[in-house]
Amino acid sequence: MSVLVTGGAGYIGSHAVIDLSAAGEEVIVLDDLSTGFDWAVQVPDNLYIGDIADGALVGRIIAERNVEAVVHFAGSVVVPESVADPLKYYLNNTAKSRSLIEICVKGGVRHFIFSSTAAVYGMTGEAAVSEDMPLNPMSPYGASKLMTEWMLRDTAAAHDLTYVALRYFNVAGGDPQGRIGQSTANATHLIKVACQTALGQRPYIEVFGEDYPTKDGTCIRDYIHVSDLAAAHTSALTYLRNGGASLVANCGYGHGFSVREVLRSVERAAGREIEIRRAPRRPGDPASVVSNPARLKATLGWAPNYDDLDTIVSHALAWEMKLRERNR
Repeated sequence: MSVLVTGGAGYIGSHAVIDLSAAGEEVIVLDDLSTGFDWAVQVPDNLYIGDIADGALVGRIIAERNVEAVVHFAGSVVVPESVADPLKYYLNNTAKSRSLIEICVKGGVRHFIFSSTAAVYGMTGEAAVSEDMPLNPMSPYGASKLMTEWMLRDTAAAHDLTYVALRYFNVAGGDPQGRIGQSTANATHLIKVACQTALGQRPYIEVFGEDYPTKDGTCIRDYIHVSDLAAAHTSALTYLRNGGASLVANCGYGHGFSVREVLRSVERAAGREIEIRRAPRRPGDPASVVSNPARLKATLGWAPNYDDLDTIVSHALAWEMKLRERNR
């Protein structure tokens, strides 16, 4: 039996491939390499290049490789882009996921783990976000992910399929052994951008708003190390195999850091100051978004190994230095 990882050449997917492989799983990767990298796949002999909506290809992989479970990362993830091009997101994240789920049902796949997002909640106004809060996505990205959650819910009720949908908060860092990391050229993640600024790859970094009702006026977010997040997927697979019921769970640490705190951490790791420029608030940015990960810990037995901002930043910076050398 094997595990098919869609989008396994991307940032989070490639880390999940490492974690699943370390747990003894036979891992198969399907990726169209539109944003991922073949060199990031740690099981290169098991890489299939193609589209998740290619039913013939997916069906053949499931049958020939005896796929028992699918871990689904493939999709588009940039919130502003989703606002500018919503149909791209409803195609890549919703319509293609529907095609994938259908082929999984036809192929007898038993378990499905889905890469969802905290963007399904929208502006909560709560200190810590739990899974039972109202769902009000404020972007096509969040809506496209929520639609896939609904499809999984309804499909699991009608077929012999169980699933876990993991709602990510702010993912950062890189493989502690330096094998892979966030490699997308124009990524907008705060920690990546700050590390690139510290290395001189960007002239400055902007802070969008310093008048929020927080401890230092800047936005607070819950940052989770990508390797801890990858481990949550392995825990989810074990949970489903042991007979666990389908569920949705938040992926975060349950506490947050402000933009200013993140920038100070980057400066400590780099040993130098970075140029910071003030900028107006961005529309739709909530003051604070922090997870309540109680369900993830209690139900899946997940526990973090890298719950430390300086550790997350040091791994991200180390990867940026390695990536800079690779791209020269």
